[in-house]
Amino acid sequence: MATYLHIHILYTLSLTLLSLTSFSSSSSNTIQLSLSPLFTNHPSSSSSQPLLQTLKLAASASLSRAHHLKNRQSITAPVSAKSYGGYSLDLSFGTPPQTFPLVLDTGSSLVWFPCSSRYLCSNCNFPNMDPSNIHTFIPKNSSTSRFVGCTNPKCDWIFGSDSQSRCPGCQPGSPNCTLNCPAYIIQYGLGSTAGLLLLDNLDFPGKIVTDFLVGCSILSTRQPSGIAGFGRGKESLPSQMGLKRFSYCLVSHRFDDAPVKSDLVLHIGSSGGSKTAGVSYTPFRANPATANNSAFGEYYYVTLRKILVGGKKVKAPYALLEPGSDGNGGTIVDSGSTFTFMDKAVFEVVAKEFENQMKNFTRAKDVEDQSGLSPCFDFKGSKTVPLPELTFQFKGGAKMTLPVADYFSLAGRADVACLTIMTDGGATGPARAGGPSIILGNYQQQNFYVEYDLENERFGFRPQNCQKSA
Repeated sequence: MATYLHIHILYTLSLTLLSLTSFSSSSSNTIQLSLSPLFTNHPSSSSSQPLLQTLKLAASASLSRAHHLKNRQSITAPVSAKSYGGYSLDLSFGTPPQTFPLVLDTGSSLVWFPCSSRYLCSNCNFPNMDPSNIHTFIPKNSSTSRFVGCTNPKCDWIFGSDSQSRCPGCQPGSPNCTLNCPAYIIQYGLGSTAGLLLLDNLDFPGKIVTDFLVGCSILSTRQPSGIAGFGRGKESLPSQMGLKRFSYCLVSHRFDDAPVKSDLVLHIGSSGGSKTAGVSYTPFRANPATANNSAFGEYYYVTLRKILVGGKKVKAPYALLEPGSDGNGGTIVDSGSTFTFMDKAVFEVVAKEFENQMKNFTRAKDVEDQSGLSPCFDFKGSKTVPLPELTFQFKGGAKMTLPVADYFSLAGRADVACLTIMTDGGATGPARAGGPSIILGNYQQQNFYVEYDLENERFGFRPQNCQKSA
């Protein structure tokens, strides 16, 4: 089946290749874009059953995303938990510009969009989405668009430096080689995408990034819109633009279509060593096994020292809090994951402490089964609910104390709330070893100003109300 899929995709891509012949700028050194939750006609909390289905899908997507991030063996394309819980931004490509909503994803690097009039997306029958009418980039309508040649150095970013293996019959560096860079084909937890690499303009008001490498996806499964890769790879948007830092502020997940947005700010100019007012910082760290698995070098690792529930430090296995010599373990920050993922050994001590401190409330087992979240607590008949505080303490002393809405969600009823942190094993199947042990998802980043200071190699955050007018 895998071989058939590979041949079918390459054949379709080859036919396609033959047929293909709103922002604001705050200063010359910054670019500001609007972010909005990527939802698809979600129900309100007044309809309990659809909301439980929404949570179930978000939980399943987060878990599939975690499995992919933990087990990636190469950097060939992005993956994002797009359904029910991503954040999108509009980007414009080509001459004249064609604008598309793309998912903000700090866990991958390639930027790609649905491409050509032949774009096909299977299993994309999401609410409010017509898979036969997806907005796509049309290369022939852009005067600056061209496919990447197999000897182009930017092809190396995706496929490695061995050009002879991908350019049969062409001499290295030969100007006469007419072969294209190979098609990228990626399969992952919730779907797949495949396409060809393009060079074109990335267009902002007052700034154009020429020869920007972007993926022109022709075939996808469960991927009706593209990805804006903000990871650490050469092909990512921050790397190609030479950003010194970028920051965002994520509005709350409302599981509806509320027209609320917030800002993603791209900083081009240097800030030196200055710090943003009110922001706590922790240094990024390198994974020691990047040479063995290039995906480890693409993630934003931070050092999580302590997890506190209700002010009490939980006894998480130290070996899982930092990546070992084999590269496994440690914590990454990922805007493409919805719910935070923890390896089972970490999650169990966190969940157990919540249960200990909330022992006066019964577990809502029926809601746990329906939502995919656990533990869930039933507050029926209670006038006050003393939910324990959750704090992540990072290297350097930076403490992220989460508002309750960032780690508990009402699940179907006003008197039941579930912990929005995931693990695997148990009913979901065997636990997946390897890769990062903790993946800090976007649900736990809601209403925080979050900064990736690439120039000074540090991650910063501060509590902030992120909502602004649509």
